[in-house]
Parts: sequence; structure tokens; C-alpha cells
Amino acid sequence: MIMPSDKDYKETKQIMLGKKVMKPEFKPLADWIDKTYEVKTVNIFYDTIDKGTRPRLEICFEHPKEKSQFNGPNGFNFDSDKQKAIGKKFKETLKEQGLIQDSGLFGLFKKQATSKYKTENIWVIYGDFESIARIEANESVPEQKVKELKTELDNNDIWEISRAFSGTTIFLYTDEQVKKYENSEEHKRWTDKYFELLSQYDEFGYFKRESFSVYLDSKENFDNNYESNWYYYYK
Repeated sequence: MIMPSDKDYKETKQIMLGKKVMKPEFKPLADWIDKTYEVKTVNIFYDTIDKGTRPRLEICFEHPKEKSQFNGPNGFNFDSDKQKAIGKKFKETLKEQGLIQDSGLFGLFKKQATSKYKTENIWVIYGDFESIARIEANESVPEQKVKELKTELDNNDIWEISRAFSGTTIFLYTDEQVKKYENSEEHKRWTDKYFELLSQYDEFGYFKRESFSVYLDSKENFDNNYESNWYYYYK
């Protein structure tokens, strides 16, 4: 679940809106995760990678701060102990529901019976709904509305208003102009105006004015350091 166009995001959004529910076979695992780690699991996805040879389980929380609880000490890699614990519990819940079983002569040479779910060497990963919902909200603002906002701001120092993912940047012409407007009353007014527009498309109210700001940059920087290319700039 990376972008608003992903089917997993669309499914989770329907759950958040109360129009769908999590697949029932995942509910016992979600309840265990919530109780064990004091979080709120909103959805769980299962698929396979490496040409179908390795199962993968994505646990989706609502907020990024919940997802971050499953990172390792360095803050980037996942906590392997939690991954193993969740993978083990997933197997247990499937067995309890009769969705997988061990088979073999007198319990020897056990192997997993045929099932749509595999659990051996499962890779557990995490996602959060809020981060993608923020992207969707920002990208849902019509380009025509952004152009109208630029006209409304009525400042000849503004070259362009550009959006990418959940962030919005007002480009001035020069680096000196960026310094002039950074954290100024005018910058605050621009942020107020864009936030007012953005809020109309923020279905879940994840953007808060006290922590929101439009970024400032310059055409000078864009031209000199990114070859006047949006792909390079947002890469």
C-alpha cells in the first residue's frame, strides 16, 4: 500500500468509512496484535513475492506513529522479534480456524497442507492509512483550483505552485525571495489559503493547521540544480 491508486488502499478506505470489514480470517490476528502492542490494526493483506515462493503479510495501522512502533533500534529496519512473533501468531490463528493444517505420518516429516495461505518463512511488513490518505487529499485538489489560488494570492514574486505526494511548494523566482518570505506573515497567509483549499478534500481530517505549512523554493534552484526538470526535482 504505497499510493491512493493501490487496490489495498481502496479496500482499507472502505473499511475506514465503515462500508466494508476486514477479512474474517485475519480478525483474530488483528485482535492479538492490538492487545499485545496496544495499537489499532485497520486491515491486513496477504500475498506472495519471489515468484510466489515466499508469503508476505502487511499489517496496516491507521497512523504512522503506530507503524513506527514496529521499527528496529535504528528506526529504519523492522524489529525482527516482532516480525517473528506476528508470523508465528498468524500461523496459529489459521490453524485454529482450520485454514491450514500439518500433515504427515505420525507427525513426522510435517509439511503444510494445500491452502491459499502459506506461513513458512513469511515476511511481515507494515503500513499506515493516514500517510496515503494525505497524498490522496492533496492530489485531489483540482489543478484549476490551484491556478485560481495563485491568482488570488496576487504576488508577482510567485512563479509556480507545485504539489507532490502530500506536500505543496510555492516557488518564487530567486533564492533571495525565498529568504525574504520564509516564516513571514505573507508565508503564513499563503499557508492559510492553501490549507483552506486542501481541507475541502481531506476526508479524514488528517491535516492540522498547527502542523501544516507550504514549502518555499525558487525557480533559480529548480533551474540550476535540477535542470528545470520536475522528475529530477521530486526524485
